[in-house]
Formats: sequence, C-alpha cells, structure tokens
Amino acid sequence: MGLLEIFQYESFTRALIASCSVGILCGMLGPFVVLRNMSLIGDALSHAVLPGVVLSFVLFDYNTFAFFLGAVGAGMLSALCITWIQQHLPTKNDAAIGIIYTVMFALGVMGISKLSRDHGAHIDLKDFLLGNVLGVSDSDLLMIVTITILVMLAIYILYRPLFLSTFQPTIARAMGVRTKSLHYFLMLLLSFAVVASLQTVGVILVVALLIAPTSTALLFTDRLHKVIFLSTALGLVSSILGLYGSIQLETTSGPAMAVVAGILFLLGSLFAPTHGLIFKQIQRYNLKNKIVEEDVMKQALKVDGLMSIDQISERLDVTNWRLKQVLRKLSARGLVLLQPDNFFDLTKDGEVQAQRLVRAHRLWETYLVNQVGLNESQIHEDAERFEHFLTNEVLDEVDQELGFPSTDPHGSPIPSKPDK
Repeated sequence: MGLLEIFQYESFTRALIASCSVGILCGMLGPFVVLRNMSLIGDALSHAVLPGVVLSFVLFDYNTFAFFLGAVGAGMLSALCITWIQQHLPTKNDAAIGIIYTVMFALGVMGISKLSRDHGAHIDLKDFLLGNVLGVSDSDLLMIVTITILVMLAIYILYRPLFLSTFQPTIARAMGVRTKSLHYFLMLLLSFAVVASLQTVGVILVVALLIAPTSTALLFTDRLHKVIFLSTALGLVSSILGLYGSIQLETTSGPAMAVVAGILFLLGSLFAPTHGLIFKQIQRYNLKNKIVEEDVMKQALKVDGLMSIDQISERLDVTNWRLKQVLRKLSARGLVLLQPDNFFDLTKDGEVQAQRLVRAHRLWETYLVNQVGLNESQIHEDAERFEHFLTNEVLDEVDQELGFPSTDPHGSPIPSKPDK
C-alpha cells in the first residue's frame, strides 16, 4: 500500500498525529528520565497505570478522561509507594521499584480478567500492553495532543531548575530549587507520557520511546538542549517509520516503533562521530599507525646514515609490507627520504620530530625517577608508552618542574626543545 493511498484513510491520519505527538512527548521527556537514572521508574510507571485504567472502567465505563485520571492516579500512587519504601525500609532502590510495579501490573491484569469473566466487559489486554494506534478515537487524539502540549510547556518553563537539579542537585537546593517537589512533578509528567502512549505503543513499550531516542542522542552530543532537540527528532522519526512499517507489515504499531528506535540506536552506536564504534576503531587504527611512524623515526635517528627496512622490521617487530606503507606516508609528509634498495633517511623535519620523541621519552623517565620515586629499571617501558601521548605543552611543564635537566637517569643527554 502506497503512502499517498494510506492518507486517504481517516484512521491513519489520526494514528499519524497521535504517533507524532507521542514521539515528540517521549523524546522531550526522555533526557530527564535517562540522565536522572529514572529509566527503571519510567518502566515501573508504565506498568503501574493498569489498575487505574481498570478502576476507571468499572466506575465510568469507557471514558477517555476517566482513563486519564485513573492512570495518572495509579502512576502517582506507585511513585509515592516506591519513594516511601526506598526512604523508610531497608530495601534496595531497584528492588522497591520492582516490587511495586509488578504488584500494580498484576492487580491490573487480574482486574481485567475479572471484568471479562463476571461482567462480559470486553477490554483487550493486548491493546493496553502493545498499543493499537489505528483504534485512536477523536477524544483519544485530543487527550494525546493536549498532554503533549502541556508537557512541552512544563519543560520549557522549568528548564533551568530541571537542568540544575539533574546535574547539580546540591547547588540547586542551595539556590532554593525544591528538588524533591521537582522530582515528583517529573514523575507526574512521566505518568502523563505513559497515559498518552497507551494507544500508540502500549504500557510495555513506552519505555522504548523514552529511553532509546535519548540514548541515541547522547552518542552525538552532551549538551542538554541539543540532546532534547535530537531526542525529540529521533522519537518523531521512530514513531512515523514505526507506524508506516506496521501498516506495511500488518503488525502491531507499538513493537514496530520500538524496533525502529532500537535500529536508530544501533546505527548511532556504530556511526556517531565521537562515541560510535566505527569511529573508535578508526581512532585506534590511526593511533597504532602514529606510534609505528614515530617509532620508525626514533629508530632512524639512532643510526648514523641510511637505514634499511629490514633493520627497522627486526627492531620493531613490524612486517616489511606495513613498514613500506608507513614510510610512504612519512615520505609524503616530507619526514623521510626513500632511497633505492629499501633504504631511507630522515629529512630535517623528520629529525626534529624524532628529537621531540626522544626528548619526551627521556624527560618522562627523569620525571618518574625524580618525582614519582621509581628506580631506573622500572621506567623504560612506561616511557616507551607515554612518549607518544605527551604534548609539547605537557613536556614544557615537566621540563620546568624538573629544573630543565640536561641528562636522563641513564646519563643520556636530553635533547633541547626544538626551535619553532
């Protein structure tokens, strides 16, 4: 079924608006849930609202506003119970969360079973657990959009105190921020998000839209306002693609949205420019090449005249093929001169680079002996490793702190700082 053809159905339009609203809502709220280590509480509240939904059905039959009040009430009752247990009983925090949400969820399931058996009421438990976005009514849609707007306004108005209490709670309390009240208010907003998500992703999978987009955003940036913006965008994309995919695959919308959010996280974990696995692998590869390049120049400095690839290979335990690659790169940067028969020599710039490495090695050995208290037999391997990571600024500080020594602990001369 094509995209334009789907838009002809009114139920899809309502489903799309509801899905977009929930994606935006969870994407905006998710960063505060994740960064406050409240992910498990979000999962607990998503399960704990079920008894409130059952009770509202018993009292008011099928009524959207009654469902909202019942679910929010059950969520806040669960939050209060969890907090009370954590503060007054010798129980682990995560255990308290697990106890309350499993009991509340079990009560909800039992209530639905009893209603179906004794009163013939048809409440499809699967719709609450996994969502049924195509069954969203006009009143449901109004509630979802209203909740989304209210939560957005709340986050906008309370952004500064939320920011402070998330990262610096002690400073926030000193500045007069009522962090405890803010914590409960955030739980209230979380309950709102759970209620709004009942029809789209269900009570089980709402936590996916709260956590996955934020976790993906945190792979790309550590600035809160950027995390919120990116998490919101990812939540929106997850909802839209999940809805469209569920229609095409004729499956449930909630799991489809959760899968899309998970796929986006997987892609982020691979390709994020700072924390992605591929980026880190490239960094490791470049670092290994840098170390080999510097070791080659340092070994060449020790030889008076030309040096062969075979000599370097024996000293560094590196294959000739890799050494030829390294030497070609060094030659392109003007640091070595390649000679016939696999020989090479350092250029003037290459000698400067090699001298800097020797200076770093011998200064660090001197520092380890004079400042750390190690003996001469303990310092060589450590200096071999750290010489590649010491910047010119650090070397200048070490040189100054040591009093500008001329020789290292082995009696070898320490090269002077090269002229710029």
